[in-house]
Amino acid sequence: MKVRAVTDTDRDAVVELLTAATGTTAVAHGTVYEPATLPGLVAEEDGRLVGLLTYTIANDEFEVVTIDAPVRHLGVGSALMSAAVDLARQAGATRLWLITTNDNLDAVRFYQRRGLRIVGVSPGAVDESRKLKPSIPLTGAYGIPLRDELTLELRLD
Repeated sequence: MKVRAVTDTDRDAVVELLTAATGTTAVAHGTVYEPATLPGLVAEEDGRLVGLLTYTIANDEFEVVTIDAPVRHLGVGSALMSAAVDLARQAGATRLWLITTNDNLDAVRFYQRRGLRIVGVSPGAVDESRKLKPSIPLTGAYGIPLRDELTLELRLD
């Protein structure tokens, strides 16, 4: 598997991947993102995209906006996160961070195993995000009501 930067020729495949995952619009911490327009990393195997991570860099912070690995337990997410940490360090970021939701227990486990720590909980934030993206469901993974955002970070300094 190879991880590389997203190129213009990847954009159609990126849109397909995002559409299959959660849609082409993401909302977190009150911000609406169009991940297909963001810089990103793709995991590629045998010439096809098997994963995507999109991000923003502002000041000295690297925010992971989306991460998608449609087939789980193949190391795609790990490879993408590792490449993102390397890229964040190269960019001089002191913090890599992301938002996930209270129902996303598998993601919380995944991120913590890679050194990220929970540094914030925003009760009701998903309820607010739903005003910006009404298609966010009321119930998430494991039948858990989808209400809150969790902030996780990895300090790079």
